[in-house]
Order: sequence, then C-alpha cells, then structure tokens
Amino acid sequence: MTNVKFMRLPENLDLPLPSYATPGAAGMDLQACLPDGDVMVGPGCIALVPTGFSVEIPSGTEMQIRPRSGLAVKQGLMIPNSPGTVDEDYRGPVKVALLNAGKEAFTIVHGDRIAQAVIAPILRPQIVEVDTLSETDRGTGGFGSTGVKG
Repeated sequence: MTNVKFMRLPENLDLPLPSYATPGAAGMDLQACLPDGDVMVGPGCIALVPTGFSVEIPSGTEMQIRPRSGLAVKQGLMIPNSPGTVDEDYRGPVKVALLNAGKEAFTIVHGDRIAQAVIAPILRPQIVEVDTLSETDRGTGGFGSTGVKG
C-alpha cells in the first residue's frame, strides 16, 4: 500500500484529513478551509479556495482535482482547469479553483466538500520528433468528425 501524506497548515485547526466517502470511491473529498469567513462565488466568477493542507504524493503519480458531481449539477460549480493537477514535486498549499457556471451566486462555507482528489499514475515518455505519423481510419478528422449518433 502506498501513502499520500497530508500536512495540516497553521490556518487549519479543525478539518479532518481528506477521505474517501465510500469503500468504492475513486476520489477523496477535499473541504474548504475558510476559518476567516465564507466565500461567495458570483455567476461567471472564479474563486481560489484553500483546503488547509499541503500534500506529498507517491513518485510517478499526480493528484487530479476534479469537480464534485452534485455541486456541478445542482449549483453549476465546476473546476475550470478540470482536472487540475498537483505534481508529485509540489509541496505548497493545495487550493481549488471553482467556477460558478450557474445563474445564481453560491456561498462556500468552511468545511464544505468542494472537490475530489484522485491519485493517478502518470507516464513520462521520451519526446521524439518524426517526419510522418502512422495512418488510421479516422485520419485527421477532428471535433465532431465521428458524429453524434451511433
């Protein structure tokens, strides 16, 4: 079993460690660390919300920050760079960028579950420049080239 190490920051006096809500959950919940007051995110606005932790993840992994489906569907709260990436060598505070794509302002309160974090393996392949690429049936067909209906 590998470990993910979370270090509590001085402003985080009471939040529990990020955790998995169910035994089958892929992502661990991240909570808003807002001991000095709530954050209101207006429609079309982005807020950078602290979690109150720094993290050390295993070598060869990244921590992907993803939206919580309930907040996305019910409130329109999304992660604009989804998934956000925390690199294995980053040791600073973990913060979550939240975009309010909804029509009404949304208030984030200290302790709210605002995102989920997934630890995922990464590949670091060798970069090679070539003159040609292999042929495929799809070829250069881009956005929408395979159609909408099956």
